[in-house]
Amino acid sequence: MLSKDEEKVEEKEIVSQDHEDDGEEDDVVEEPAGVGEGTKKKKKKKKPKKKKAHQSDPPRVGLSKIFTNGVYPEGEIQPYKDDNAWRTTSEEKRYDERMAMEDPEITYQTIRRAAEVHRQVRQSARKYIRPGMTMTEIANFIEDGSRALVEESGLESGIGFPTGLSLNHCAAHYTPNAGDTIVLQSGDVLKIDIGVHVKGRIVDSAFTLNFEPTYDKLIEAVKAATDTGVRESGIDVRLGEIGGAIQETMESYEVEVNGKVYPVKSIENLSGHSIGLYQIHGGKSVQLVKNDDPTKMEEGEYFAIETFGSTGRGRVVESGDCSHYAKIIDAPRVPLRLTSAKSLLKSITNNFGTLPFCRRYLDRAGESKYLLALNHLVQQGIVQDYPPLVDAKGSMTAQFEHTILLRPTVKEVISRGDDY
Repeated sequence: MLSKDEEKVEEKEIVSQDHEDDGEEDDVVEEPAGVGEGTKKKKKKKKPKKKKAHQSDPPRVGLSKIFTNGVYPEGEIQPYKDDNAWRTTSEEKRYDERMAMEDPEITYQTIRRAAEVHRQVRQSARKYIRPGMTMTEIANFIEDGSRALVEESGLESGIGFPTGLSLNHCAAHYTPNAGDTIVLQSGDVLKIDIGVHVKGRIVDSAFTLNFEPTYDKLIEAVKAATDTGVRESGIDVRLGEIGGAIQETMESYEVEVNGKVYPVKSIENLSGHSIGLYQIHGGKSVQLVKNDDPTKMEEGEYFAIETFGSTGRGRVVESGDCSHYAKIIDAPRVPLRLTSAKSLLKSITNNFGTLPFCRRYLDRAGESKYLLALNHLVQQGIVQDYPPLVDAKGSMTAQFEHTILLRPTVKEVISRGDDY
């Protein structure tokens, strides 16, 4: 049998354990000498540990609140092949990577943060997007998510380029302007191209959605072609050879529509590209057909490996109202006649720098009645316009794209996710 004092101590221990189970800790504070043995001991409560933030649905919680240590998920790792296989185990190259991670200007954490934003936003968009929605509703949903998760802050972090929502025979460079009334239909093939950047490091990745099975094989062909391009890419690989591999995969597919068979063609005048700091097109192009380009990929470079397939002629032309623009990096310094053009250029520089933007983004920045000024900047060679790119009407096009990083030791597919 326990004495009364022993029963009290045992009861106190049980209560203490219960509190610990609730996430609180109880420290027993010893009484000073001379106090009677029967006196109750005081307990000092500690505050419960702060709970880790969880992502909302739809995602709107900034990633820094979830990845509190600043370490973001690594992309898919693919070892280099053939003459570069030695890099995987090279001590010298491992040292180079450690140095890169410690350099705030180079660290891979910035691009990985952008990639995790991309994954979470696009996976939510896949569940959200349904026929009957307007293009504007879809664009706003995606961009609201991107801005919230990347914790948009001027040119420090934000949207990498306007959300591409190109439909059917339109392959690229369409996003809705103000007043757009296009509604997504159940038979549409929708390309969704999303850009996110952190400190100018842009993740550029795209996928295609359809809502009935007619063009499943087209989508399968383009996804396989992009995976081929990613697999064949690497340090010292010639860009022309990658184009040949992409074309071979793409054109091994065909699509049957209403009893008629269409070959899937690589769109010959679209391409993937290197990505620079605050520069979506970094200067090197990865074409989607075999060619003789001897240019090589180099260590440390970022590339967007994107492929487009079509049931049409396999060639695009510019058509329709322009929505995409970007300030040219090495634009000439020319005197501007229009005061409104000077004012607009200042706004573009402050809000977007050399990142691509669209008319909706100018509206959001508070600009109005700017079309004359914008066209003047285009005519003066200061801003580049990017009109929609379309294949033959009645054809269908699809797109898949990944951003890769050619690290010293391995190739990292930055934007890879469970979905594609």
